Formats: sequence, C-alpha cells, structure tokens
Amino acid sequence: MKKFIALCMTIFLFVECSTVPITGRKRVNFVSDAQVLPASFAQYSNFLKENKVSNNRAMTNQVKEVGKNIAAAVDRFMRANGMTEEANAYKWEFNLIEDKTVNAWCMPGGKVVFYTGIMPICANEDGVAAVMGHEVAHAFAKHGQERMSQGQLQQIGGIAVALGTSGSSESSQQIWNTAFGIGSGLGMLKFSRTHEREADRLGLVFMIMAGYEGTEAAEVWVRMSQKTKGSKGPEILSTHPTNESRIQDLRSYLPTAKQLAVKFNSQLKS
Repeated sequence: MKKFIALCMTIFLFVECSTVPITGRKRVNFVSDAQVLPASFAQYSNFLKENKVSNNRAMTNQVKEVGKNIAAAVDRFMRANGMTEEANAYKWEFNLIEDKTVNAWCMPGGKVVFYTGIMPICANEDGVAAVMGHEVAHAFAKHGQERMSQGQLQQIGGIAVALGTSGSSESSQQIWNTAFGIGSGLGMLKFSRTHEREADRLGLVFMIMAGYEGTEAAEVWVRMSQKTKGSKGPEILSTHPTNESRIQDLRSYLPTAKQLAVKFNSQLKS
C-alpha cells in the first residue's frame, strides 16, 4: 500500500492546475488546445456532412446571429484579459441541424450545433442566447479538455490501485477495485454537474454582455422542466443538476451576473 500512496502523490504533484476565468474555479487540465482543436474541427466538419442542416432560414439566421453576438462578447473579454492566443485559436461556427432531439452543444474551439428540437424550448431570441451562452461557456472554460484530463487521471488511478494492492489477497483487491470504481465514478459525475452549473453561470454573464435579457435563462429551464415531467433519479447519480436546482441557481445568480456583465463591458470600453 505504500507504493500506492507514493504513486498517487507523484500523480498529483505533476498535475497541472489552472483557474477558470470569471468563476475562479481551480481546474485540472493538461490537454492543450494544440492537441484537441484539430480533431475537434475535423469531427465537426464530418458531423455536418453526415447530418441535415436545417433549411428553416428564420431559425438558422437567429442561431447564427445570436451565436455571433455571444462569441463577440467572449472574444472581447478574452482579448482584454490577456487571452489573445486562446482567442485566436477559436474558429467560431454556428449551425442548426434538422433533428427533433432537444439538444445543443459546442465543441472545443467554438464549433456550435443547435438541433431544431430545442428551438421550442428556447422560444425566443433571449432563450436562444441563454442556450448559446451556456454551450459557448463549456468551450470557454475548457470543460472538454478537463474531462479528458480527468479521464486520464481515472485510468492512472486504476493502475495505481492495482499496483498498490498487488501483494494483497484476491478478495482485498476486489474490495479496493470496487471502492475505487464507485468513488471515481461518482467523482466524475460530480465534476460533470460542476461543469454544468459553471456553464450556466458563465453563459448568463456572456448573454447579458451581448445585450440579451438574463431573466430568460431560468425560463428556458422552466420550459424544459415542463417538457420533461416525470420522476427523476437522485442528482448525485446524474451528470446534470436537476432542472429545479438550475432554475433556482440561475435566478439567484442573476444580480451577480448583471454586475459582472456591466463591469466587463465598461472595462472593454475604457
């Protein structure tokens, strides 16, 4: 077991930590943009070839216009806060896909997809901005790279457990492996929920910076909750916070988001 402890300490000593701008959360990320962005751009291009882009001009134009405005706000913030190299690496693109799935996502580097199925939940331009801000925030905070880093650490931890218990009985090894599997799995779920809450808050700031009405962010989740009525499992076993907790958090964070948006916009103008 001493070897196990020593190996774990070595892992954490060499893990690179950084801070998410605005929220100040410490994150573990050792996956660089140079490693992930080329693959992200290629995957996005392939996705567009394999899926039908919507021919609804009004909805498409709305998604693209809102995306452009949110991205401009994020770009201004990054360039004003010493993140010019990162800002230059983004290749913003916004597309609406003909699909009934209620979903939207943003790949590392600013490649965004909305499905037509989420547009009724957005309901209006401010709703589109709320979803757009949330998805763009995932890329801004490098949640994808962080999840990749966490996955690699989870694999290393599994190896460490195997090495640390190699001299133990088979039953003892099974107990340690099971405990590690459950513990690390719940830990990954918690990280995912943390990412979602952080993207909610960052997205709220970004949409207000871009001139949209922040109160609509919580209303998106009110509509989502109405659409997905039914029993839910416990939040601890979910990758996402409950709709109810998101609504409450967005409403309580709104005054802070407004203050931050005003602060950042005034700084950018000076």
